[in-house]
Amino acid sequence: MTAAARRWLRAHAADPFVRRARRENYRSRAAFKLAEIDRRERLCRRGMTVLELGAAPGGWTQYVRERVLPGGVVVAVDRAPLADLPGVQVVNGDAGDEMTRKKIITACGAGRAHLLLSDMAPDLTGVAATDQARGAALVDIALAVARDCLRADGVMLVKFFQGAESAAVRRRCGEMFGRVKSVKPAASRGRSREQYLLCRALKTPPAGPS
Repeated sequence: MTAAARRWLRAHAADPFVRRARRENYRSRAAFKLAEIDRRERLCRRGMTVLELGAAPGGWTQYVRERVLPGGVVVAVDRAPLADLPGVQVVNGDAGDEMTRKKIITACGAGRAHLLLSDMAPDLTGVAATDQARGAALVDIALAVARDCLRADGVMLVKFFQGAESAAVRRRCGEMFGRVKSVKPAASRGRSREQYLLCRALKTPPAGPS
């Protein structure tokens, strides 16, 4: 193991959000990112239909399930398997794939999702330009799914990474939503370029029910 890897492991073990996740039986510290944004923005409520992209290992999914069930619908999508999440509809596959997209629409209904969450992150290469382009492509996938699945009054929260692609990513979100703002929860590591775009006021709502 390299010295850098050892340093990362020590920092990870000492991270207060990692320790809290273990105490509260969340699968990842990411649950607290969503919890903070939800407290600020009031995203989740009982009875909603919520679609989550990039759901594994399931920290966000656990939080959403607590907030919207019973009475709501939670659809979790990831290439990696997700198990032991009672009440959650799991779609295994790549959200950018056409067949997976059809499964997503079947699970949550066209134009029926109140909230689309995307915590998708690219496989990092260490080359900034490549990683930023891959991250931007994942935002485009989330936008395509939102176009198919969000209600007219639906909301999208999507991960992005600050960098050369940031302005273009925000512009594309603004072409589809009337209100777009960036948020960075305290549980995001300070040195990380990770942020989230909160998108409201869908400009081109689907033909499904509002």
